[in-house]
Amino acid sequence: MTELTIETRCCIAGGGPAGMMLGFLLARAGVDVVVLEKHADFFRDFRGDTVHPSTLENMYELGLLDEFLKVPHQKLERLSMQVGAKKLSIIDLTHLPSHCKFIALMPQWDFLNFLAAHGKSYKTFDLHMNTEAIELIEENGRVAGVRAKSPEGTLSIRADLVVGCDGRHSTVRAKAGLQSDDYGAPMDVLWFRLTRKAGDDVEAFGHLEAGRMMVMLNRGDYWQCAYVIPKGGIDRIKAQGLDAFRQRVAAMTPAVADRIGELKSFDDVKLLTVTVDRLRQWWRPGLICIGDSAHAMSPIGGVGINLAVQDAVAAANRLAAPLKARTVSNEDLAAVEQRRTFPVRATQWLQLTMQKQIIAPALAGTAQPKPPLLFKAFNAFPFLRRIPARMLGLGIRPEHVQTPDVGVAR
Repeated sequence: MTELTIETRCCIAGGGPAGMMLGFLLARAGVDVVVLEKHADFFRDFRGDTVHPSTLENMYELGLLDEFLKVPHQKLERLSMQVGAKKLSIIDLTHLPSHCKFIALMPQWDFLNFLAAHGKSYKTFDLHMNTEAIELIEENGRVAGVRAKSPEGTLSIRADLVVGCDGRHSTVRAKAGLQSDDYGAPMDVLWFRLTRKAGDDVEAFGHLEAGRMMVMLNRGDYWQCAYVIPKGGIDRIKAQGLDAFRQRVAAMTPAVADRIGELKSFDDVKLLTVTVDRLRQWWRPGLICIGDSAHAMSPIGGVGINLAVQDAVAAANRLAAPLKARTVSNEDLAAVEQRRTFPVRATQWLQLTMQKQIIAPALAGTAQPKPPLLFKAFNAFPFLRRIPARMLGLGIRPEHVQTPDVGVAR
């Protein structure tokens, strides 16, 4: 079969939050961009569903916030945590200096479909579904494009810049030989759904007990449940049987005990293997990685999707003009990494600290855990809840859209 060839200014491998946001922003700025998504659609169970105020602020800056909030979602303004027998209020987002003072709980496929639809409104946006980058094209020590597997056969995309946005198991970063450091995680997560009834509490609810942790997110007519287990503990859970697992879930959250039978088999429970890592260098001449391809995040706080979006905004701000002028330099790529390294490093440090100081001891312990002093302070003094709200909702060094809307409409 003949190999098809496309020429473009930027080829983005991966249609997740980082890839779709970057593709949309570049097309909006008048840059020719090709986005490759290996699946036929965006529908994946148990991707990150938490759209934080930082991302909602970007939607406002793009003039899309009102339309975006018409997509079905739930608002989360406050978060509570039960540690042992004590339930604590720890985060209050209602005082944030942003247009949206809440987290929007929205299926990630709806978020990605929204970005794709707006990207497609520009002539320079070219989205290829069911198309996976499998090799890099290199010339004279520089990445000059990718080869991709598509339903039509092999596709060769030659580009001034390749951006790896293909997730924590990134083919692009592996083919580029970029090295990462793994910082470890003491836990994995089991995801499942249970029906939500009208009388159920609406706050996001976390519960930490000896050897167990569970988080429940209100998704309208169902609860998105995350049952946290010690790293590598899935075989032990399965060996103990489904009934034992159901009993543990019901013990953690008695309010859902009447519907625990909805878990018919372990096929209804999906394993997320938690990884926290970061590339030592995010780029090579002609290539850069952002989002999970550059730094896999812990699920703590649900910040991964939002850091990926922030990476994309920063990358578009720096790279749109040189891409359009065909003058992208190593200095431009290094500047994107430098801009985003501190917030990523700081966020991962906070996540790792929580893993080591709170989650790991509780999962390994047999005695009822006691609330950390900081959690007690947040609960006792409501104004202190604004501090973790700022860190969670807006993050460290939030990015703002600076690229112009000069793209040509279809």
